[in-house]
Amino acid sequence: MAAPHSVQVGPGPVSFDDVVAVARDGAGVTLTAAALDAIDQARGVVEKLAEGETPTYGVSTGFGALATRHIPTELRAQLQRSLVRSHAAGSGPEVEREVVRALMLLRLSTLATGHTGVRRQTAQLMADLLTAGITPVVREYGSLGCSGDLAPLSHCALALIGEGEVRDASGELKPAAEALRAAGLEPVELAAKEGLALINGTDGMLGMLVLALRDLDLLLRTADIAAAMSVEAQLGTDRVFAPELQALRPHPGQAASAANLMLLLRGSGVVASHRGPDCNRVQDAYSLRCSPQVHGAARDTAAHAAVVAGHELASVIDNPVVLPAEGRLESNGNFHGAPVAYVLDFLAIAAADVASISERRTDRFLDRARSHGLPPFLAGDPGVDSGHMIAQYTQASIVSELKRLAVPASVDSIPSSAMQEDHVSMGWNAARKLRRSVDGLTRVIAIEILTAARALDLRAPLTPAPGTAAVVRLLREAGIAGPGPDRHLSPEIETAVSIVRSGAVLDAVHAEIGELS
Repeated sequence: MAAPHSVQVGPGPVSFDDVVAVARDGAGVTLTAAALDAIDQARGVVEKLAEGETPTYGVSTGFGALATRHIPTELRAQLQRSLVRSHAAGSGPEVEREVVRALMLLRLSTLATGHTGVRRQTAQLMADLLTAGITPVVREYGSLGCSGDLAPLSHCALALIGEGEVRDASGELKPAAEALRAAGLEPVELAAKEGLALINGTDGMLGMLVLALRDLDLLLRTADIAAAMSVEAQLGTDRVFAPELQALRPHPGQAASAANLMLLLRGSGVVASHRGPDCNRVQDAYSLRCSPQVHGAARDTAAHAAVVAGHELASVIDNPVVLPAEGRLESNGNFHGAPVAYVLDFLAIAAADVASISERRTDRFLDRARSHGLPPFLAGDPGVDSGHMIAQYTQASIVSELKRLAVPASVDSIPSSAMQEDHVSMGWNAARKLRRSVDGLTRVIAIEILTAARALDLRAPLTPAPGTAAVVRLLREAGIAGPGPDRHLSPEIETAVSIVRSGAVLDAVHAEIGELS
């Protein structure tokens, strides 16, 4: 019987929601009966091959460039232990708990397919670690993204044999053996093929891709909210977002973003104030007018990345793999991380560009030559006060960093393992920098919203649209004051970042005007 809030792991793929539930919400994990049956069937194939005299890679041979050595039966348990110990060679700061939990779930999902040859007790222990909230310490550096995320997964496998360090459910750092004991769990003695099956997957980069896509889904809709607030407060026009204009260039992301902007600006007293025949605003700046084109392109990029992630969630990544129906164990190249690495890099490019256009919209508020009547830098007393001058510096600093992070990792390759592994994906590195890109984008959008809200207040007595007004109200209720003399701005920025990251901005808009696309 599954425990409450337990994710069921069977022979089929886990979902995006499953990954997020385990990684971020701490959900437990239950292996289904079908998964256990598939695991047993594949294990039978491995044990039969292990008993034979013919050398079988991963069962009775060394690994990588050492695969030509036949390992006698009495040394095979040591072979698996040595593999895990030697490959747990990561360095640097600890990787985030949510990333480690995601990669453990995804490795378990592959074990549950019945194509890796592990024993059921080994798979069960990985499920038990997730349920108990025990998180192995994984280091930042070590994966080349080919033969999977070998070093990160080896640190996780090390915990299964009661070695290495882990964080318990409370976050306390402990030796793995001690944490297992405290949770009533016993380490496993790895048998033939198991060490290799535990470490040969793209699970780290895939887990980070899934988590980034969840974050970007929220952020790209929040970017539409920020853009609407900027268009409104800068006396821009909403006519360019009309559906008949978007239909002339039928990219789905662009249409969705433009529809959001139209919905957000509906009922705006600010927009209505300059919509009449006397309006001389023929064309707004690109950062305002082309927001749907940029945001939409990012949405379509994320949609493509989600397709790739879906394929990868349904994949069996191991080498060699067990083909139970044929009773065979076969080498393959499915561990190469290129498909995942490419879209991780692609998303970093999109994140950088959405942040770039957000910063440009923000900057227009601060220049009285372009802000249409707003005080310089939105300052309370320009000259005495600096307003949001340095908030834009912060944005510019982040955007510059995001452009650097947009340089692809996946175009690089450094041969390893005595030239046996002579082309690698660097997908783990692509995923790590994407996480920093997503964080930077969150901060840039938050500063735009903070600045646009101040500008909308300065447009009084003109009233903003219901949707954008809901965001201004949310900020004020969170303790961020409106226009006035200079005050310590960093805490207000951090509050805005937290509000954006939590989804509260999106929730406030949805509660006021309904769901955005």
